Amino acid sequence: MDLTQGTPQEKQKRAKKMMLWFGIISLIMSFAGLTSAFIVSSSREDWLVGFVLPNAFIYSTLIIFLSSVFLYAAKQTLKKNQATTTTSLLIGALILGIAFIYSQIQGFNQIIDSGYNFTGPTSNITMSYIYIIAVVHILHVLAGIICLIVVIVNQLNKKYSAEDRLGFDLASSFWHFVDILWIYLFFFLYFFN
Repeated sequence: MDLTQGTPQEKQKRAKKMMLWFGIISLIMSFAGLTSAFIVSSSREDWLVGFVLPNAFIYSTLIIFLSSVFLYAAKQTLKKNQATTTTSLLIGALILGIAFIYSQIQGFNQIIDSGYNFTGPTSNITMSYIYIIAVVHILHVLAGIICLIVVIVNQLNKKYSAEDRLGFDLASSFWHFVDILWIYLFFFLYFFN
């Protein structure tokens, strides 16, 4: 298929989707770099062996997965032009996204309660990596939350339909990526210690 063919709207739609995927690929490379650095650093003498992730990280994993389920259901109801249900599911996904961040903060508090700070005399290289990886991911979740807010506002203003949902689809793809990314990071941190 020739990418230069089609109406201006079709070209714009393809361009926006391609830009999103370029962004996602760059994020994959960034997190691959962080997890690779984590693996390389694990050979250090001061590496903390046998650490246990805080329970809040387990809960946050379930929360962000559930938010993706809500967003998937919202897309299905949008395809059926069920505006009220779509809006309710979008708001549910947003609330769960905020709950994810809250749960992550609780996880940081549990790490601090265990005696490990990000920097200073009570810091540890292992926990510092966990802080960095989780905080960088949270920043992307915040970007996803902003996207969800925009989608909710557009949905309330009736800008989406079963046939016209580009902004919805882009935000949904990004949110599902952020969800899958956290699940990968969680299992990586949970099992690689």
